[in-house]
Amino acid sequence: MAKKLVIKVTSGADAPERCSQAFTVAAVAVASGVEVSLWLTGESAWFALPDRAAEFELPHAAPLPDLIAAIQAAGTITLCTQCAARRDITEKDVLDGVRIAGAQVFVSEVMAEDVQALVY
Repeated sequence: MAKKLVIKVTSGADAPERCSQAFTVAAVAVASGVEVSLWLTGESAWFALPDRAAEFELPHAAPLPDLIAAIQAAGTITLCTQCAARRDITEKDVLDGVRIAGAQVFVSEVMAEDVQALVY
């Protein structure tokens, strides 16, 4: 069984079910004791900003701010460097605890031993 789960979220409000699934799986994994690294890319990059997750709505889904808080409690949230740059998001703009990192960090995480990677 993998000791770490790396999840890359590529969707946001443009594909709410897929987006919500990624955050839900990450939060459940953290609650289950799995080490989680959640990567925000593409349209999900906006959820690295304060209050943006509160705007996200999906019937019968856990609120995104609650899922983010659960993930941050014991996991890592990373915003893609290029995705941040394309949206003029800087380190001073993001939620506390969110890091900005690039492809080389992502590749090193997914290539590590005992890692399972998912893309949503």
